[in-house]
Amino acid sequence: MRPNSILKLAMGCFLSVAASFAAADAHSQATPRQATPNGPGLAGVYGSLSPDQAEFLSSGAPTLVWETLEHGEKIECLDCIALVSPLLYDANAKTREIAAWWLRRRIFGVFGEGEVYQQTIQTLQTNADPVTRSYAAYALGEFFASPGIDACASALVTDGDARVRSAAASALGRLNDDGAGALGKALSDSDPTVRLAALASAGRINAFSSASALAALTSDTSADVRRRAIEVLDALDVADAVAPVTAAAQNDADPRVRAVACHALGTFGNSSVLPVLAKLSQSDTDAFVRDQATIAMLRL
Repeated sequence: MRPNSILKLAMGCFLSVAASFAAADAHSQATPRQATPNGPGLAGVYGSLSPDQAEFLSSGAPTLVWETLEHGEKIECLDCIALVSPLLYDANAKTREIAAWWLRRRIFGVFGEGEVYQQTIQTLQTNADPVTRSYAAYALGEFFASPGIDACASALVTDGDARVRSAAASALGRLNDDGAGALGKALSDSDPTVRLAALASAGRINAFSSASALAALTSDTSADVRRRAIEVLDALDVADAVAPVTAAAQNDADPRVRAVACHALGTFGNSSVLPVLAKLSQSDTDAFVRDQATIAMLRL
């Protein structure tokens, strides 16, 4: 982002809270300037605290943009929305996240007809640039609003760009929803980054409806996908996956996969795998795998 854009954002938002950072040092005693005569300003956030002390209550954000948005957390500044909303498409992922965090806390100006949230859905659905569409998907996940579920689920199944599908899968995890089975379908996506994103979301939502599809990924062509699939099976305690996980523990070429498979076998609680674990604890070529097999036996 260009320096003048950062300054413009800081000016727009911080007028509601304190004097511009570009016009005064953090220790300045200057009286904060209001965005509107009736706006709550600094006192609305910090009460009677001296303006020169207010900055030190923040979380220590490393950039001017983040600091400004944190200061304006509780300020209703309609004029600021047009300055913050473009940050949903900033190259910095943390800036995008904080912009969505600030916008979703607005009472007015974001979720109405034709406003920022609806525009973000339209961007995901129609924008020609896949990077912009992916940023829109991430933003919908950070807004925590239910209309984004259908939009992300549709993008996950139909968008032609893996970056967008991966972002949509991640967004569904943030939204705590499997998109009416869209996450399950994404487990067989042709791109491993999408499969990994779907696995990450499957492991974090409250109700994943396609747990049975996870077992197939224990033989995926990507070692990262195999390992993550077994970790999710472990986390969800999918005991029906004993057979493919046992095969992974014995035969996978990647020791990281074999190690997580041993751990999962300890979680499943099926004592029939004890002979396999005993052999692995003695003969596997990797010390960590041997340790994991030993620990798993102690858990059964």
